[in-house]
Amino acid sequence: MRERIAADPFCRLLGIHLEALAPGYARLSMTVRPDMANFHGVGHGGAVFTLADAAHAAASNSHGVPAVALHVGLHYVAPARPGERLVAEAWEEDRGRRTALYRLAVRRHPDGRLVAAGHGRVFREEPGGGSPPRLGPGAGPLGADAGPAGAARPGPSRDDGEAQR
Repeated sequence: MRERIAADPFCRLLGIHLEALAPGYARLSMTVRPDMANFHGVGHGGAVFTLADAAHAAASNSHGVPAVALHVGLHYVAPARPGERLVAEAWEEDRGRRTALYRLAVRRHPDGRLVAAGHGRVFREEPGGGSPPRLGPGAGPLGADAGPAGAARPGPSRDDGEAQR
């Protein structure tokens, strides 16, 4: 499993390295490159999120049972700047037969300053068990009412505020 995780093509593209892997735990690192900066000149939240998500994926698959993310939530608490090395850790907080919950933390190295923290939940495909949730029209959190991509969604009218004046 370690070799498969370390060879992830998207992680390799971003320079994400697997540093440690144990059952229910993973530590990965990445140096924020200048091309990972947003228009404010700091590390893009998507790059930080990807590092945390990669740690989540590694930790949740470390048992050798296929696991896919159901949800990942991350809170950003400090900027990451180009040239800084970030270290993400994910560790298991709860593991059931079908789902598991992981705590995530991204810190600057070497000072240990917290950059982002959150949680991730996975669906685990036990051998001989079910398969991951179906994806596709009507299967997502918005259900069958989501409509085709790009379709207009009902919302408040701009005239609503005008009528009260």
